[in-house]
Amino acid sequence: MRRARRVLGVLTIAAIATSACSSATPSDEGRLVLAETQELGAFNPLLGYGELGVAPLYDGLYRPDSPSDTAVPNLVPALASAAPERVGPRAWRVALRTGVTFSDGSALDAADVVATYRAARDPAVAADIATHVAPIDDVAPDGPNAVVLRLSTDGDPTPYLLLGIVPSERVEARPAAQWALNREPVGTGPYRLESVSNDQAVLVARSDRGGGAPAVRRVVYTLVTDDNARAQRIRTGEIDGASLPPKLAASLDGRDGVRTVTVKSSDWRAVSLPAGNRFTADPAARRAMNLGVDRAEIVAGVLGGAGEHASTPYSSVYAGAYEPAAQLGFDQAAARRVLDEAGWRAGPDGVRARDGERAAFPLLYNASDTVRRDLAVAFAAAMKPLGIAVTPQGSSWDDIEKRTGDAAILLAGGETPFSIDSQGYDALHTRVGDSSPYSNPGDFTAPGLDGMLDGARDLAPGPAKDEAYRRIQLAYSAQPSAVFLAHLHHVYAVRSTGWTYAAPILEPHAHGVSWGPWWNLPSWRR
Repeated sequence: MRRARRVLGVLTIAAIATSACSSATPSDEGRLVLAETQELGAFNPLLGYGELGVAPLYDGLYRPDSPSDTAVPNLVPALASAAPERVGPRAWRVALRTGVTFSDGSALDAADVVATYRAARDPAVAADIATHVAPIDDVAPDGPNAVVLRLSTDGDPTPYLLLGIVPSERVEARPAAQWALNREPVGTGPYRLESVSNDQAVLVARSDRGGGAPAVRRVVYTLVTDDNARAQRIRTGEIDGASLPPKLAASLDGRDGVRTVTVKSSDWRAVSLPAGNRFTADPAARRAMNLGVDRAEIVAGVLGGAGEHASTPYSSVYAGAYEPAAQLGFDQAAARRVLDEAGWRAGPDGVRARDGERAAFPLLYNASDTVRRDLAVAFAAAMKPLGIAVTPQGSSWDDIEKRTGDAAILLAGGETPFSIDSQGYDALHTRVGDSSPYSNPGDFTAPGLDGMLDGARDLAPGPAKDEAYRRIQLAYSAQPSAVFLAHLHHVYAVRSTGWTYAAPILEPHAHGVSWGPWWNLPSWRR
């Protein structure tokens, strides 16, 4: 969530658009104008930009590759020249491609990879993605064109090797939020930053990379934080694309040369519950709230069908590791019984109480996010018939961060869905060092769940690992720490007349115009 403040869903689409021409359609010069919702000027992989191998400015050692959004992508070499080679217990060697240069002309070598990953783990750098690469104990050079990784687990290292690589000379011994790299990015990607201001960033295609420059020669990101303003500007032809709330996007589909693209994601929304409230601290109350919310109705109503209901952080996209029996069905009668048996009884005002403590709490959400607002309101409405008083309150992230101990929060997650180990670890495990304040804010866990999560991380991909995660989901659903509501599908409004491009892939929590139809800009062809 900290990263989301700083940086830049179930239709698999055909890549050929048939909409009518407009003034914003990519021009003969190959120019795209895209509306971004997050503030510009934090182009730093250590802050999360390009941490999954998807960014026009950077490459990782590996990158995701998939023909659609219906499965977890394969991870294929990018800056690496081959798959990781096991060279010892929990040790892997990764050979690098040769002849690769950064946008400043300097050559990529092992020192850059080592510096990037060591900075990600350095407490002084305070990288937002530190916990996402935590299983990597160290990266060391093995000559100029290879590195050796040492991990704390026996699992597959590849999902941790997507982070955009930066030149060693650009690594600084201070918090990443203060690095010059944020506004002066240097990477090996197909584009370089030409200019950046508070409301606009311009990327230009590099002509000094092998294979030639992309057909989209210039990409303009313009900051438009208001949902309705983005919708209006794409309708009038001022911009070529934007992410929009599902219902708003649907209102544009097929009008004025605009069409919508819906992409599956592992981006979840959930209500975190605070330890400082006597009601939410009661495991029985948390289970009752999970039973008392109609997730299918929320997906149909709030999300306009663009999503799937969720009881855990793990969606059906994880195939063999997904446990349908862990999904908590809607059962208000069962929820009331659980509350009655736990001693939470209705008071004169209809709100339950026990020992003088009311079943009441505030639910905070980012005031600028209309989807979170609508989810918060829907959850509060679902709790009222149970005798639970939930008060939705819009606020800023700065204020919300100060209230994790006493208020519920409408949270999002799923930053690293290409690894099932990372998908739910921070949300379900008790808090660990360097974790975000939004990682399991209540610090709750089900009996034995921490050990199960740690053990599953240590398993190589296969049937045993899948079984471990099915057991994790069952253990969590027996004593949930939060109320997961849905996995969102991300929805984009697009103008792309005369162009073809690669179909979108499964997306993480972070989306916007670095994803969707534009996740692979070099694939765009006339």
